[in-house]
Amino acid sequence: RNVNFLSLGIKPVYVFDGKPPSLKTAEIERRKQIKKDATVKYEKAISEGNLEDARKFAQQTTSMKDGMVKESKEFLTHFGIPYIEAPSEGEATAAHLTNTGQAYASASQDYDSILCGAKKLVRNFTSSGRRKIPNRNTYIDVVPEIIETQKTLESIQMSREELIDVGILIGTDFNPNGFERIGPKTAMKLIKQHKRLEDIPQIQEQLNEIEFEQIRKIFLTPEVAKVEEITFNEVNYEGIVNYLVKERSFSEDRIQSTLNRLKKALEKKSQNLDQWF
Repeated sequence: RNVNFLSLGIKPVYVFDGKPPSLKTAEIERRKQIKKDATVKYEKAISEGNLEDARKFAQQTTSMKDGMVKESKEFLTHFGIPYIEAPSEGEATAAHLTNTGQAYASASQDYDSILCGAKKLVRNFTSSGRRKIPNRNTYIDVVPEIIETQKTLESIQMSREELIDVGILIGTDFNPNGFERIGPKTAMKLIKQHKRLEDIPQIQEQLNEIEFEQIRKIFLTPEVAKVEEITFNEVNYEGIVNYLVKERSFSEDRIQSTLNRLKKALEKKSQNLDQWF
């Protein structure tokens, strides 16, 4: 994936999550329970020989193991690709980089990037192709899409603050259950009519059960990493081979073939630049 990025002249900057806000505890526990339930269902499907269900539940059990983050950072260093450690939510720091002009867009599947103020959000950046709809034998085409926040807000005639309130009504990582009997269409209608959560009469009892002002603050003034300069370094080809082949037993032929493709692409770009000097 990184080879494809660099070969195409795309300069990725990775942002790693830091400590999650305390309000995210319920969502984290919910995700853990989903993984536990999926593990039980996976084992049952395997014992029954149901490979399709087993594959589906296996995808739901994946999680970051100890050491994976450290190894990922080491891998990026060999490629000369910079990474940033966010103090809290990675989405917030990625959004911040688009506002400082240090990044063109935030690449994520999560719409939180827009709520955090990203100028542009790219979805399906690395997952184009066909995707199966859960619990249905139906596939949809998945293509990259770019969402420009300001244009989106203008098209729906809302401010970012109002869109955040829509998100809270539907449910965010910080109030995952949302509000009873309120979906996206109803949420949009209510906020367009009343402008803010505090002025919607029928939700006041539920509203008092969540820390909505704190949730707003997480999106509007998030804790972010402030980076003076983002530096890209030269690709360490020997380091990559040592890391993947000698230390992790990847196929040397396959790794060398991929790196040769990257070398040719980078050399071609360098030659194209040289003609101007």
